[in-house]
Amino acid sequence: MKLNVIYEDNHIIVVEKPVNVSVQKDISDDEDLLTMVKEYVKVKYNKPGNVFIGLVHRLDRPVGGIMVFARTSKAASRLSEQIRNKSVKKEYLAVVRGKLEKERGVLEDYLVHDKRSNITSVVSEREAKNNKEAKKAILEYEVLAFDEKNDISLVKIDLKTGRHHQIRVQFDNIGHGLIGDYKYGENSRGETSPALFAYKIKFLHPTKNEEMCFEIKPRDEGVWKNFTNLIKTL
Repeated sequence: MKLNVIYEDNHIIVVEKPVNVSVQKDISDDEDLLTMVKEYVKVKYNKPGNVFIGLVHRLDRPVGGIMVFARTSKAASRLSEQIRNKSVKKEYLAVVRGKLEKERGVLEDYLVHDKRSNITSVVSEREAKNNKEAKKAILEYEVLAFDEKNDISLVKIDLKTGRHHQIRVQFDNIGHGLIGDYKYGENSRGETSPALFAYKIKFLHPTKNEEMCFEIKPRDEGVWKNFTNLIKTL
């Protein structure tokens, strides 16, 4: 699988994570993105031995989009600190079922992730107070377009917190599940993975202290084709 490198320097490397590729090795033993990045750097720069690549954030296996990796331990530490401080800005595109009542809004929920089933659930604020595993999840969304014929909406999401399966769970909870999301019960409509794409990331360069912003668009296929012209203008 060829790696799509968007940007690289001595401290970071920004790449596209393909759909249905794990960020790092899992029990499937399939090819993973972290290994691909390490191999790319090893070969391109003729580096001997093990290559250091720092994993500072993640995307669910079925979700594609943009990711940044650190090439040094210093960069990894500083990027991780930005993640913890919520100063890294991540925006997503999603195609969801139906027409949302509001064109813009904020979703705030308490989520609990069950590691055994790998399912995340929404719980009430009252339940959350008695459950140390409950975490607050916040996102802002904007409806970019509604396809009346197919009863689907293109939504832009500004993720404020990075909870497990957060976007997928929160939209399903309001009755607008992501197209193709088998795990949370949405009709696949011919899709093999959730219609969710990490299209923009913004952060401070770990050594130059300059703002870095990168974008990549979802491929013009599947349900994304319904919004091709609009996506091109983003």
